[in-house]
Amino acid sequence: MTAPYGPLSYDGPPPATGAWREGFDVGERRFLDIGDVVVESGEVIPDVRVAYETWGTLNEDRSNAVYICHALTGDSHVTGPAGPGHVTGGWWDDLVGPGRPLDTDRWFVVCANVLGGCQGTTGPASIAPDGRPWGSRFPTVTVPDMVEVERRVSDALGIDEWALMLGPSLGGMRVLEWMVAMPERVRVGLVLGTTAAVTADQIGTHAAQIGAIRADPAFRGGDFYDAVPGEGPHVGMGIARRIAHLTYRSESELDMRFGRESQDDEDPWDGGRFAVESYLDHQADKLSRRFDANTYILLTQSMSLFDVGRGRGGVEEALGRITRPLVVVALDTDRLFPPRLQQHLVETVPGADRLHVVRSPYGHDGFLIETDQVGDLVRHALSLTAVVDPL
Repeated sequence: MTAPYGPLSYDGPPPATGAWREGFDVGERRFLDIGDVVVESGEVIPDVRVAYETWGTLNEDRSNAVYICHALTGDSHVTGPAGPGHVTGGWWDDLVGPGRPLDTDRWFVVCANVLGGCQGTTGPASIAPDGRPWGSRFPTVTVPDMVEVERRVSDALGIDEWALMLGPSLGGMRVLEWMVAMPERVRVGLVLGTTAAVTADQIGTHAAQIGAIRADPAFRGGDFYDAVPGEGPHVGMGIARRIAHLTYRSESELDMRFGRESQDDEDPWDGGRFAVESYLDHQADKLSRRFDANTYILLTQSMSLFDVGRGRGGVEEALGRITRPLVVVALDTDRLFPPRLQQHLVETVPGADRLHVVRSPYGHDGFLIETDQVGDLVRHALSLTAVVDPL
């Protein structure tokens, strides 16, 4: 479904019946119906549909499966061009494909859009049983809720154990949740720029972004899907994206790239913009036109709520259960999830070897940009899949 207030996303074909149907394709997406999902709050999301994509071929003993957990504004379209159903090209294009670090001549690679998403999986923009978009009525979703949906996708595909599960940021949180909750189902994990429990600083940044969206009169409490095209909560989304993007990039990169330069012939002393303002305006416009505001709030809240030790005796107790290999990657200029948080993982997780560091001026976004370095670490993680003892 394309949200009527603007070019948001495609929510897939009419629900399929039965387990999973390979025939439903939009671009390369497929759709899986997994039934009702009871989230941690106790509320029920009925008839959940999941959008996912696969690359490569699952071998006979189903031992070559790799799962990618996408980040906050990512989706199942890890690699491939923009096209029907995909507003943008693959977000990790250089890592997945023949001859690439995740070589699809050898590995079967899967990525699904998360519960609450806006790229084909049931979320706030989806149609509820009463025929109206869920909007403000969509329940709170947590990282464990997302992982439960991913587990059902795994079961439907007949994959009992992922050779490698990897993910950045919010994706890394889900990898940790998988390895704590279902350790026998992940042979090797790889996390980039993530944390075991979101900090007060990050919660504060999230709150500022959510507040900006909710303050937009066009947000209408989350029930804006009947707005005419172009009149959705784009202003609030844009402000949220500007705040977020400043945490995704490093201070040094922005200063070296833009300094105090003005934008083209604009004069900041006469109402014009600095070059860095123009850059943030561009990033804001891109996201606000392709991403659902309710999904942005929902997934941002899920990150604020994340604490892998909740209900498990604390973070150290929970992380102590991860005995299989975990490759922990920090981005040296990351100011959203600074390297000290990944160092804590290394010091606490029995299966972690050492802190692997990606050197980059680009901050948190380095996981998207430094694909040569990330690719080497993916190859390292894959090399560990052959030497894992059964639990």
